Amino acid sequence: MRTEALEFLQRLLSAPSPSGYEGPARGVWLDHVRPFAASVAVDVHGNALAAINPQGTPHVMLAGHIDEIGFQVCFVDEHGFLRFRPIGGHDLQVVAGRRVQVHTRKGPILGVVGQKPIHLIHDRTRATKPQAAELWIDAGFASRKDAEKLVQVGDPITYVDGFAPLRGQLAVARAFDDKVGAFVVAEVLRALASHKGLKARVTAVTTVQEEIGLRGARTSAFGLQPDVGIAVDVTWATDDPSVDAKEVGEVKLGRGPVLARGPNTNPPLLELLQRTARRERIPVQLRAVPAAGGNDGNALQVNRAGVATAVVGIPQRYMHSPSEICHLGDVEAAVKLITQTIARLDGKTSFIPQD
Repeated sequence: MRTEALEFLQRLLSAPSPSGYEGPARGVWLDHVRPFAASVAVDVHGNALAAINPQGTPHVMLAGHIDEIGFQVCFVDEHGFLRFRPIGGHDLQVVAGRRVQVHTRKGPILGVVGQKPIHLIHDRTRATKPQAAELWIDAGFASRKDAEKLVQVGDPITYVDGFAPLRGQLAVARAFDDKVGAFVVAEVLRALASHKGLKARVTAVTTVQEEIGLRGARTSAFGLQPDVGIAVDVTWATDDPSVDAKEVGEVKLGRGPVLARGPNTNPPLLELLQRTARRERIPVQLRAVPAAGGNDGNALQVNRAGVATAVVGIPQRYMHSPSEICHLGDVEAAVKLITQTIARLDGKTSFIPQD
């Protein structure tokens, strides 16, 4: 991966962006795309949009959601401990004992998620997943008055875990879901901005609030009215010891991006992606998705009178945990695949499914 691109990815991953609080990561993304975008904007919902070739056709919308799972302060008790609620889907079994940052109006403060010591938990409840009400954040405050000098109800919270390289091209970080998608759509836009002969109009969008219901994709797609939509998100890798590929399909890190097949995908667009992959010798994997997907592709497809939509997945282990693992080669391959596919589009390209 280019040094500049890797630095951009790391800045994105470091910037906090729980659903509804995406501002810091959005700022990183906008700073990156401004030099090569024809226009940039932020809509009332908080989606960031960057466009090139505004007179082109068809109009392609690229969506990579920039929000991450997190928590939110909901109560400060008399001893200064912070109670919280999850933002997005969490496995609360992996939360206790984690270091977190509470993002306050005066800057981030470090805290630890606490729970009753395992020695004091009754035998019959040790195997039971804790509830959020049984956990708290200890940031070292002595009292409610002490805590409220910094903390307000509603302050967002993230894990502190940052980017770190593993062996080969593997890397670990919190919030690869889905800042890697926001990264991909920005890099596709950068590549297409200098592509001679580009016919399509392209708008890259870092959508917000995907983790709580695809909300940013719904509003931004309604406003843009694209002809084509490509959503970039993470997808489950099945190459760890816990997953049965017979149940959810075979997807491996380092084998390329994943193309979803099923009713959430426009057949002509999928065929174009596959044909491009073959011509450019880009490795891709397929995943069967027999129903409407749970990502931004769903919102794109059913926008207004319908959008020709595809979903490109980045394989990932340990999704929705503080330590998500991706293969940087898969990320680069996704950028190349989408870039080369869009470069083949023109106003005559038909996305009407054939019998």
